[in-house]
Amino acid sequence: MVIDALFKALADPTRLRIARLLSTMELAVGELAQVLGQSQPRVSRHVGILCDAGLAERRREGSWVFLRSTGGRTGEGTEPSSAAPVLAALDRLLATAERENAEFAAACEGDRRKLASIRSARAVAAEDYFARHASEWDDLRALHSPDAMVERRLLDILGDEPLGRMLDIGTGTGRMAELFAERADHVVALDRNLEMLRLARAKLQDLPTNRTEIVHGDFADLPFGAGRFDIVLLHQVLHYAQDPAVPLAEAARVTRPGGRIAIVDFADHDREELRERHQHVRLGFTDDQMRNLLERAGFSACDPVALEGGELVVKIWVGARQSLSTTEAGRPERRKANS
Repeated sequence: MVIDALFKALADPTRLRIARLLSTMELAVGELAQVLGQSQPRVSRHVGILCDAGLAERRREGSWVFLRSTGGRTGEGTEPSSAAPVLAALDRLLATAERENAEFAAACEGDRRKLASIRSARAVAAEDYFARHASEWDDLRALHSPDAMVERRLLDILGDEPLGRMLDIGTGTGRMAELFAERADHVVALDRNLEMLRLARAKLQDLPTNRTEIVHGDFADLPFGAGRFDIVLLHQVLHYAQDPAVPLAEAARVTRPGGRIAIVDFADHDREELRERHQHVRLGFTDDQMRNLLERAGFSACDPVALEGGELVVKIWVGARQSLSTTEAGRPERRKANS
C-alpha cells in the first residue's frame, strides 16, 4: 500500500463515508450513489481512489459492479488483506468522529437509514423471486427429506470444532453459508448464476463483512489458488455437472492437505423428469461412483450417510484431502484457475 495513495484516499469526507459503508456491507456502485445522494460517475471516481489505495475492491457480476472493503477479503483464499489493520484503525477513528462531530454523526445516521432501505429492497426482490419459483421448489422438496433434517445431520457430521476457511460451491440462496458462518473463520459463497448471487447477498447482508464473501465463479474453474480452504462444500450442486470429476478436481486443488470436502446430493434414482424440469444432468450417485470420484480427485472417502424420508434419498459424502505426494504424484497437472 503506497502511503501517499492512502493519505489521499482518507483526505475526503465522502470517501470516509464510503469506507464506513463498505465496512458494513458489500454494495453496488448504484447503491452507494443512492446512499450518498451523488451521481454514479462521481461515486465511481471516489471508489477508484479507495481501490488504488488498497482500501476497497471491485467485483463485476454481469453488468453490475459490487464493492467491498478489503479488510476481510480472502486474497488468494487464506491471507487477510494488508489493509486490514488500517481499516480496523479507521473504523475506530470514524466511530470516535461520529460521537464527537455532530455534522459527521448526522451524515452517518442518514447513511444508515438509506442502507436499511437497500437491505429491505434486496429482501423484497428475493421474496419476489421465491414467490415466482415456489411451486417448482416445493415439488422437488416434496420428493426428499426435509431441509432442516439434512442441515442438522450435516452440522453433526462436520462436528463442533471450528471449520476454518470454508468454500460453499454453488451457494444458490446462500443458506449453507448462512448456516456455517458462525462456525467458520471465513465463508466464501460462490455461484455462477447472477440471480442466485443476488439472493445470497440478500440473505447474507446482515452478517459481518469480514466473515463472509460472495464470489462470482464457475465450479469447473475456481478463482482461487491451491490449498486455500479448510473445507469445501457442494450442497445439491454436483448433479448439475456434465462431468463431476472436473468440479471435484477443482475442489481438491483449493483444499489444503488434511482439509475436508462435504457433498450433499441424491442417491441414484430414476426420476427422469428432473432433467427437464430442474436441469439435473445426473440422476444422483451410487456410493461406489462417489467413492471413485473422490479418490480420483485426491480425497479419502468416509462412510456415507443416508437420509431417507421421501422418494429421493439424500446422501452426505465426506472426504479428507490427501497429500499431493500420495494421490497425484506422476499425474499430469491440469490447468489451474486464475488466482
